[in-house]
Amino acid sequence: MALTDIWFLLIAVLWTGYFVLEGFDFGVGMLLRVLGRDDTDRRVLINTIGPVWDGNEVWLLVAGGATFAAFPLWYSSLFSGFYLALLLVLVALILRGVAFEFRGKIDSPRWRNTWDWIIVFASAGPALLWGVAFGNIVHGVPLDAKHHFTGTFFTLLNPYALLGGLATLTLFAFHGAVFLTLKTTDALRDRARSLSRALGGAAIVFGGVFLAYTAVEHGGWAWLTSLIAAALLVAGVLFAAGDRDRYAFASTAGAIIAVTVTLFWSLYPNVLPSTTDPAFSLTTTNASSTHYTLQIMTWVAVAFTPIVLAYQTWTYWVFRKRISRTSIPAGGGLPAVRR
Repeated sequence: MALTDIWFLLIAVLWTGYFVLEGFDFGVGMLLRVLGRDDTDRRVLINTIGPVWDGNEVWLLVAGGATFAAFPLWYSSLFSGFYLALLLVLVALILRGVAFEFRGKIDSPRWRNTWDWIIVFASAGPALLWGVAFGNIVHGVPLDAKHHFTGTFFTLLNPYALLGGLATLTLFAFHGAVFLTLKTTDALRDRARSLSRALGGAAIVFGGVFLAYTAVEHGGWAWLTSLIAAALLVAGVLFAAGDRDRYAFASTAGAIIAVTVTLFWSLYPNVLPSTTDPAFSLTTTNASSTHYTLQIMTWVAVAFTPIVLAYQTWTYWVFRKRISRTSIPAGGGLPAVRR
């Protein structure tokens, strides 16, 4: 296997890890005002992801850095063409992080409510926009002979990409609701389980249509991975309804993995297809760095990836216990995020 193929695979793995891990904390953020009946409930919800949300974003940073280093032409065409969309994602992620840290700094209901709504919208925005972005990456965008994006922001808002956005939005919300059944107790856990059934149904509908569209357009193995994703979504709903939280979470995580595999499998060997002329498409070959650069990157990845994985696994193990309302100290002005 060529180093270009290895790095395409590694970037796919990084995005898969990001969507599985950041997916559930996007879901928790989106559901903050839906499941949280009062400030204590909302503090419980935030504390379920408090120790891990920023670590989950490391996967995004590494995926972006790996793309820049391994496929610089892909990075430049992608970030110039998707500039406004990615800027909106960046702003949302910044506001979300600020909201987690600031909501408990002042003991004021109005102050906390404002930051809570920012968490909701700053979680839903990226969940939607990542689906739109990857829908466009797989479907293709207008590129000229120099691999310059020739469309506009509204070019990205095509039916297939918007459907991809709705698929990731509902899938992450479902994933987050199932995660909360693992991390909360009593009435809050019951509400999360009840809501997960409805969200699972929405994820099956939007995700199923999106995957069917992808499989019809690209064929081959996309059909198999799409069917696996759909089956895992159905299993997630059934496990959630049957009070089998761990199996439900494993199913939603597996569904996200299958969806991401479907997208990258449908994309390969392209990294950014051109709808103007297939000859203008960026591929793993014409968009890659030099062989020497990829060799150095491979040795760095071999050395440091196990360390990062071990640390993140340890973090999840340490903070594995459920959180209840009694875990939250009295006083609304106390920090909302437990570390």
